[in-house]
Amino acid sequence: MNVLYFAWVRERIGLPKERIDTDAETVADLVHELSAREERYAAAFADLTALRVALDQELSSFDAPLAGVREVAFFPPMTGG
Repeated sequence: MNVLYFAWVRERIGLPKERIDTDAETVADLVHELSAREERYAAAFADLTALRVALDQELSSFDAPLAGVREVAFFPPMTGG
């Protein structure tokens, strides 16, 4: 699946996107897997309350299943005005 990182998440991880193979069943499982990779991932995912996630471009939750998902995007909450 493709994993995309936006804003400060991208800055902390150092990549805009990557293709990964995973057995993670939920977004939370994927976050745990990524966080265990390296310190930069752990830093990016240290506070999940400061992150949002979209699955195939639909806003989702961290307990959402990943079965059939092609794209996961992590980004900070957006504000508008």
